[in-house]
Amino acid sequence: MVLRHSTTERRAPLFPSGLGGRGKVAQRALPVGRYSKQGRTPLSKWARWALLAVAVALGAVVAFVGYRNLGTKPIEAKQTAFNILGDDRVEVSFEVSRDQPERAAVCIIRARSKDGDEAGRREVLVPPGNSLVVETTVLRTSKPPVTGEVFGCSYQVPPYLSTS
Repeated sequence: MVLRHSTTERRAPLFPSGLGGRGKVAQRALPVGRYSKQGRTPLSKWARWALLAVAVALGAVVAFVGYRNLGTKPIEAKQTAFNILGDDRVEVSFEVSRDQPERAAVCIIRARSKDGDEAGRREVLVPPGNSLVVETTVLRTSKPPVTGEVFGCSYQVPPYLSTS
């Protein structure tokens, strides 16, 4: 098999000046007074220190807010067991750990139905005591429950739950 190459015609050069595109580019004159010939004057020493202090203070605020939002929680709860007692009731056991066991707390327990809807909810008073407490409660539900869970806990006990 023989390969043949086609011959190409010589065409006119792309850059007629023969400079290969490296010729001088036309420059526009800048408006007078718009751009100065001088560069910026550097910031003074006190201005640099002030900017550094502002940056450090801003970093400290961001760190504090991050710690408050993402740090350890003062009270936490987790579901340890649930038992479905019928089409309208579920028993939920949960464990509460808190950093201030001398304070009463309230936990919101809820039941969910097969379609994921909340079928029941109850606020449970956790009285002052140990730092780790196990509580059990029964929730009445509006639909047949499939699970019971802890929604959350707080030290802000509403007046209608308080024992004092």
